[in-house]
Order: sequence, then C-alpha cells, then structure tokens
Amino acid sequence: MADTALINTHLPSLSLVSQGKVRDVYATSLPDHLLFVATDRISAYDVILRNGVPDKGKVLTKISLFWFDKLKRTIPTHFVTANVDEMPEEVRQYKDQLEGRAMLVKKAKVIPLEAIVRGYLTGSGWAEYKKSGTVHGIPLPTGFIESQKLPEPLFTPSTKAEQGQHDENISPERGERLRIVMPTRCDKFSAMALIGEALYNKLSAAAVQLYKEAAEYALARGLILADTKFEFGLVQSPTNEEELILIDELLTPDSSRYWPAAEYKPGGPQPSFDKQFLRDWLVSTGFRKGLESGPEGHEGGGWVMDPIVVEGTRKRYMEALTMLLGEDASI
Repeated sequence: MADTALINTHLPSLSLVSQGKVRDVYATSLPDHLLFVATDRISAYDVILRNGVPDKGKVLTKISLFWFDKLKRTIPTHFVTANVDEMPEEVRQYKDQLEGRAMLVKKAKVIPLEAIVRGYLTGSGWAEYKKSGTVHGIPLPTGFIESQKLPEPLFTPSTKAEQGQHDENISPERGERLRIVMPTRCDKFSAMALIGEALYNKLSAAAVQLYKEAAEYALARGLILADTKFEFGLVQSPTNEEELILIDELLTPDSSRYWPAAEYKPGGPQPSFDKQFLRDWLVSTGFRKGLESGPEGHEGGGWVMDPIVVEGTRKRYMEALTMLLGEDASI
C-alpha cells in the first residue's frame, strides 16, 4: 500500500486538457490520442474530498483494463495501451508517477449522457419509486421493495454535468431530445444539436447489453452488479462514418454499485464495495445539500475523510478488485 495518495498529477511538460473528479487528462504529441491518468481523488455527492484514498487510481485502472478487454467484442473502446513504455516519449519520462494508473486512449467526441443501467431497485431509483412509482419517469409495477432485482435491466440516462454541477436524472424521451455539437475547444459535445433516435437507440442497446454481460460474469465471481454508468463517444471509422465507442472508466467501484452476492437480502440497503461507505460517513458527519464547500464553521474549506474512512474505502475497493480478477488482482 502506498503511504500517501496521489491527489494531483505533476507532468509539467505535458498540456493539461481537463481535470475531472478523479482523472487528469493530458494532450500528447499524437493528435488523435490523449493520456488519461487516474488519481487517488474520490468524490461523493459531486463533492471532491480534500484527501484521497491511496492506490485508488491504480485499482480503478486495473478494473477498467480488465473490463475493456473482456467486453471489447461487444463494442469498440477508446483504450490503446496502459504500457507507459509504449506511450509517446514526452509521456515516458513520468513513468514513475504514471505506472499502473495511466492509459493512452483515442480522442472521441463525448456524448453528454450518463448512460446508467439499473438491474436492481436502489439508490436514487428507489427514492423516486417510493414517491411516484417510477424510475427516471418510467412507471414500474407496485409492490417492489428496496434492492429488489428488476424484471429487466433499465436504461435510465442522466445529463452529464460539468465539474461542480450535479447530474440530473432524465426520462428516455428527454434523453433523445438532448442536443450535441462539436465544441470549439477539446473534443466534447455540448447540448446544442439533437442526438437523434437512431444514435440514442444504439447507445441504450449497447449499454444494456454491456450491463448484462458484466452482471453475469460478476455474479459468477460472487458479486451482484446492482447498477452502473457507462460513457460513450464518437470517432471516425475507416469508412469515414461516426462510430460509437466506450470511453472513460468501465465498471469500477466509482461508477458501479457492487454487492456481495452471499449477503444479498432484498428489502433494505445492501453492504457494498462502492462509495456508499463514504457517502454514509459524509451524511453522518453533517453533509447535506448546500454544504458542498465543507462543514459549517470549518475554516479550511472542503471535507476531509477520517483515517478510518480512508482505510475502509480502500479495503472495499481492493476487495472488489480481488473478487473480480482473482489471482490477477495485484496492483
């Protein structure tokens, strides 16, 4: 285990393109490629904690690499290589900092939808169902209980918010009406031109198929994949058409809700290998909407995890890695 967490990367000769809640993205000398670096930052309720979780970025990268390889026949991905020695020369000089937490990826035009697939009724889906009998506006039969398995996985998109903003759950009908255009900077869409029914249907079908395949494998390894979030982009194909690909991370504890299958008991919350442990601690410490900048009266600003929360979160992430990859789980 690393003694300290990598909160921010320091790659002075590279150009930083964007800094997300977890990943720092850099330009490279290859015009069609980017460098994705998974730091040890962690967020909950769209709040980035001031301290990180040691090795978390390496765990996320290891899990993503596993799933990119396992699901590559279902849909192409942006992944190129995780071997720093195979990356451009200006990247290789930072090998000590990047080893185990960096990926060279294809540039893509990002589709501004959080492609969420739910196999179980939990989280915000359960909260909505209790109020209105719907999940993202989709009516469900009465009588469901918390954490119950759904008859079929639900594709429930949300908007992809800018950093510091909150994602918004939306109905599939509204998802089809979102607009996307080429931006003037970087390679990110903004909501300005219709996705269109054809692309939406292709994206949603791909997301549900990916979820089904991943959930089947995870269950064989003793894990329930309750829900997950995919992100998609578009690249030019050899025939000069726009091709849908998977981007960002894939099926990690940051983007997915994993439960131990042996302890599954529908009717209430489940023990998990995701960020729920951190979320519960935040709420117990006094977090609520409006306190994203930190506890009331706290001079330093922001939220700082107690050491027991750091170690507890790391332990859960490592357990998920070990259960998914078995003997290949070393980082």
